[in-house]
Amino acid sequence: MVYYFLKYVVLGPLLRVLFRPRIEGLEHVPASGAAIVAGNHLSFADHFLMPAILKRRITFLAKSEYFTGSGLKGRLTAAFFHSIGQIPVDRTGKEAGQAAIREGLGVLRRGELLGIYPEGTRSHDGRLYKGKVGVAVMALRAGVPIVPCAMIGTFEAQPPGRVLPHIHPVVIRFGKPLDFSRYAGMENEKAILRAVTDELMYAILALSEQEYVDRYAAEVKAELAGETAARQPRFPRMPLS
Repeated sequence: MVYYFLKYVVLGPLLRVLFRPRIEGLEHVPASGAAIVAGNHLSFADHFLMPAILKRRITFLAKSEYFTGSGLKGRLTAAFFHSIGQIPVDRTGKEAGQAAIREGLGVLRRGELLGIYPEGTRSHDGRLYKGKVGVAVMALRAGVPIVPCAMIGTFEAQPPGRVLPHIHPVVIRFGKPLDFSRYAGMENEKAILRAVTDELMYAILALSEQEYVDRYAAEVKAELAGETAARQPRFPRMPLS
């Protein structure tokens, strides 16, 4: 199978050489049954490191742009993500969040591990941002635990915009599974979903020791992009002769 060939023959050995990952708390990841592994997201390399070190197969919900790129690079990226069983999710439009939840629940109902980045996007500055509540909806609806995870060092190894990573040591730290069964049947209550998500993000924060920002990362990125665009010099239009 392509997934296991990449994990044990190609990517796994290469990633261990490049990042020399130190794994902590691996015993907290259930050996069987459905569960969500939710972590911070600092680098493109995160997509590969966690599947490479886990004993079980894990399926991530990946942004659809990874599957729709053009040119040789785009086709290779799409082929790779398909081969390792990742699920494309459209993050635009009103139905985007519901589509991601449906796909994630499908993975959990098969008794598998689902990987999620609650921040919804990579951190652009290494800080931890506010989590989105979709992870809470899935955990409560499927009745599964959430294992918090912290990637430490991947931002320095491959910061945004860097194609090839530095050779840099990385720590992957798993925390004790969080049991939210006390909220069973409350997945439609906004206050409960926020409480579950905030508890999860606090657990990730305790593992990663990042600085926390109580805002959504996508909003901050959009503001920064707007400020950058506003600072660009504007040249007067030349009259046509």
